[in-house]
Amino acid sequence: MTGAIVGIAVLLVLLMLGVPMVAALLSAVALLLYLSGQWGMSLPQTMVAGLSGYTLLSLPLFVFAGTLMNSGGIAARLFAFARALVGWTRGGLAQVNVLTSVFFGGMIGSSAADLAGSGSVLIPAMKRDGYSGAFSAGVSASSSGIGPLIPPSSPVILYSAVTGTSLSALFLAGLIPGLLLGLVFMATITWLAHRHGYPAFGHFSPREIGRTGLAALLAFGMPGLIVGGLVAGAFTPSEAGAFGVVYAAFLSFAVYRTLNLKGLYQATVAAVQMTGELLGIVALSVALGSALSAAHVPQAFAGLIDVLTIGDSPFMRLLAMMIIAIIAGMFIDPLIPVLVPILLPSLQLFGVDLIHFGVLMVMAVVIGQITPPVAMSLIITARIAKVDQWQVFRANMPFFIITLLFTLVLMAVPALSTWLPMHMRN
Repeated sequence: MTGAIVGIAVLLVLLMLGVPMVAALLSAVALLLYLSGQWGMSLPQTMVAGLSGYTLLSLPLFVFAGTLMNSGGIAARLFAFARALVGWTRGGLAQVNVLTSVFFGGMIGSSAADLAGSGSVLIPAMKRDGYSGAFSAGVSASSSGIGPLIPPSSPVILYSAVTGTSLSALFLAGLIPGLLLGLVFMATITWLAHRHGYPAFGHFSPREIGRTGLAALLAFGMPGLIVGGLVAGAFTPSEAGAFGVVYAAFLSFAVYRTLNLKGLYQATVAAVQMTGELLGIVALSVALGSALSAAHVPQAFAGLIDVLTIGDSPFMRLLAMMIIAIIAGMFIDPLIPVLVPILLPSLQLFGVDLIHFGVLMVMAVVIGQITPPVAMSLIITARIAKVDQWQVFRANMPFFIITLLFTLVLMAVPALSTWLPMHMRN
């Protein structure tokens, strides 16, 4: 147990010092195995076993499909449609920001990709329209958290690979929470707009809604066909990823003609880099989970959860797990592959619904991305807006509080996550 504490401490210190996640994980795992006397071929064997999950075959394909959609100019069409739908309301550009994240999340399902695709357009546009740089960045940082909830989603694929939970069920589980979170953010913007006098952007035009909606119609086909095909059993997760790549390439090259060979090369390089980093983290995380299991850390976590739980309430037990996850997410960016292998034995011991908890873990990831000290989404948006990260955090506080309250509601009402997959599969 002492070796496990040392290993976790080394991991946290390295992460806080800014050491890349792969290097920090490798150092912690190597130290743990050395202290436990398991050093040798166990590390590479465990890493290879961690990558043998069938679901992980879909990850590079979905990532590649996302980079193709990003490079193919799809964001501009989604932005135009969102602007026609809600730009005429008070706080119009902020509303467009949220709705674009809902649309773009269905294409890519990654906060960083959402920010790269839409944030670089929307934040400067909001500043030109009179919003402060900090508020513009804060709205973008929080709204980008909608993407991981709406399928297809990279965090959900990782969670499915680690826990063995049905990927199609997890995709469906995040859909209602993702849409609800978008509506809650838009309601918050409406309140702030009336309080601070934020302007509308443009005028209501049914003709413009029809024109931009028709232009973006084929882009919405990607998440619909992928999720529909998975639920109907028409194809497996890896086949769905391959379909996404072909569909994105067809749209970008043949229909919209917005992607050339140079853009294809850049999209491929970005996908390879992102996939290599994610799979490296998954492999090392499985090795870390194995080493910690050998050191009886899951049993210690179960004891800690019992200590944090008041009474024998399943909700309080779930709350204790989420407190651990949110605190870990403040320091660890790829939270799911690192923490879930440690928590999984406790989840199984206490009979926690893995589909419901999958959505909650995505919310823990979202909260971690807007909570210092790591706060990756705040860092990206602050750089785009050219303002200080702490100014963005203060401006983002209403959305941060709403996100925490929304997570509590998801914990208290599991049906928000489980109703759709239960009925669609029956």
